[in-house]
Parts: sequence; C-alpha cells; structure tokens
Amino acid sequence: MLAGAVSLNEVREILNNYQIAPRKRWGQNFLVDRNILTRIADVSEISAEDYVVEIGPGVGSLTGYLAPKCKGLLAIEIDHGLKPVLESLQNELPNMRILFADVLKIRLEESLQEAFGLEKPPFFKVCANIPYNITSPIIFKLLEECPRLQKATLMMQKEVALRAVAEPGSNDYGLLSISCAYYARLDYQMTVSRNCFYPRPEVDSSVINITPHQHKILLADENKFKEFIRFAFQHRRKTMLNICASFFKTDKTELQNRLTSLGIGPKQRPENLGLQDFARLVNYFVREG
Repeated sequence: MLAGAVSLNEVREILNNYQIAPRKRWGQNFLVDRNILTRIADVSEISAEDYVVEIGPGVGSLTGYLAPKCKGLLAIEIDHGLKPVLESLQNELPNMRILFADVLKIRLEESLQEAFGLEKPPFFKVCANIPYNITSPIIFKLLEECPRLQKATLMMQKEVALRAVAEPGSNDYGLLSISCAYYARLDYQMTVSRNCFYPRPEVDSSVINITPHQHKILLADENKFKEFIRFAFQHRRKTMLNICASFFKTDKTELQNRLTSLGIGPKQRPENLGLQDFARLVNYFVREG
C-alpha cells in the first residue's frame, strides 16, 4: 500500500479531516489519478541511488510514488497549512524530508545538502506538479542555478509545455522554446486531462522531461545572446534584416550580405531560426564588433 492520497475520495477525506481548502493563490490542484501518478514516477527514471526534489507536494499524492524509488526525497512546500498532512506522511516515509519555503527564494542545492546532512550538494533529480503561474521561473531557476541537476520531470499547463518543446517553424515556437533549448533537451512525455485533478483546473496539463546539456553551445557573449533573442521575439513579425539592423545598429545593405553568408535569409523571421542560427549570428556580431 502506497503512502499518500492517490484518489479523489482520499484527497477529499484528508482535506476534510484537516479542515484544509485548496489554495488557488498557490495553484493547488491535486492529482488524483493512480495511472498518471505511476506513469510520472516511471518517466522520471528515479533510481535507488538518486536524491530527488519534489516541488509542491501538496497532500503527498506523487510523494508516495517517488520516495520508495529513491535514496532521499526533499519535499518543498510553500503552504504551512499542509504541515500536519506532510508530517504524517513523513512518518511512513523515513527517507523523506520536508522544507516549508518558497522554492524561488531558496538556494535549492544547499537546501538539499542540509536536509540530508551531506558534505556537499549531491547530484539530484526533480519531479513535480508545478503551479501554472510560476512555471517559467521554476524552469529557469533549475536550469540557471542548479549545476548538479541531472533531470527534471515537470507537469505544467499543456500550452506552456507545447511552447517549451516547440521546434523552429511551428506555431508554438518562441522565446521559451529557444531559451530552454540553450540549456537542455526537452522531451514531451504525456498529456494529462484536467479531469485527473481536484479541484478541476480549466486547462489540461502535460508532463515533460528536461535533461540539462553537459556542454552548452559555445557563445561569445551569453548576455548579448539572451538580449538578442528576447528582442527578436518581441519583434517576431519583422524580418531578421530589420531586427538585426535595429539591434546591432548596422547598415542594411551590408547586413544583407552578412546574413546570407551566415546562412540566414534576410527575409526570414525569428520563428524560422534555430538555436545554432541565433548563436552563429550573435557570435559573428560580438566578435566583429
């Protein structure tokens, strides 16, 4: 018998027993489908040697599937009202630790180290049903601030997931797509119906795997690259000729030849360019001044 609430009736019973109401402010939609919980735990590929972070464990539905698979699980929860529920669950899961904090305001790797009394931060994985309203900040906190992250399995709003994994030329491709591609490989795993949650959200969800690159693409100036892709997608209806002329303050006549030599069509738009294209373009202008 798995620990944690894994059905609609069990979640309702726990909420009633502890007189807890789901907090819309923190995006509390609890997963109540056993099959989906099993599949998420499976695609996370957690092993007995892994340390795992779960962001927003709620009433422990997913926690009960993750903890038995790993060496240690740190559950990070912002809602102190869930303390009695999670502490009760912790009694059944000896390798579980709880940290009540805003995940966006802590040093995640140091918190994991402290929770398990380790000499240094361990390599780790993340598996979580994350709040819709802070999806992007969580993704980039993991990718930018956690060098020991091995893999993140995240459930999020379906529309956001489709943008994150989108390829150049698709309708969903944009700033989020290329920003994620710079840091990691993203793999779409499954769609999760809104009917699998309590309370029922207004949209469907998706699960994606994020695997950080061991070696990111070489950039002459990472900050300039980030500034440029942000500028480009803010003006996505313009051609690359006009975008580059505005951003790099360059004469269009000369610029047209330069773009062509870099393998970029002057009339192309940002959604037609991949990560390598943007990197090659920015590297050229940074190096040539």
